[in-house]
Amino acid sequence: MVRARPLQPYVATLLLALPPAGPTLSSASDDRVAAGIWGGRHIGMDVTEGGASVEYDCGRGAIHQPLLLDNQGRFDVEGDYLQERPGPQREGEEHDRQDARYAGRIADRTMTLTVTLVDRKEPVGTFTLTYGRAPFLRKCL
Repeated sequence: MVRARPLQPYVATLLLALPPAGPTLSSASDDRVAAGIWGGRHIGMDVTEGGASVEYDCGRGAIHQPLLLDNQGRFDVEGDYLQERPGPQREGEEHDRQDARYAGRIADRTMTLTVTLVDRKEPVGTFTLTYGRAPFLRKCL
């Protein structure tokens, strides 16, 4: 008579061998913010391998370096910020760009991001973004 073996040890081994469910939110090297769209209220961020473009309700910004993560899932990089005003933007207003610090933390599919103007040490705001979610923006009119 053949005796059936319990499946529990095999199932546990199989589960440990499987990768985590859901998208990987870092690059293949596991040290960068995942490329793609991150969106939230009043902000959207399009992350690429070389940086990110940021869109706010009444502004925009850019990060011109990779968003590298530390072992706690944090990043802290310099970029720029341009405050927009209602109506059409005039040519040449790009000179109003200000240096900004983008400091954030990734946990699961969520990014908490604080943007601060460097010269004035003035916060632009703290935002919560979700990977793969479209931004919810109310552009200046």
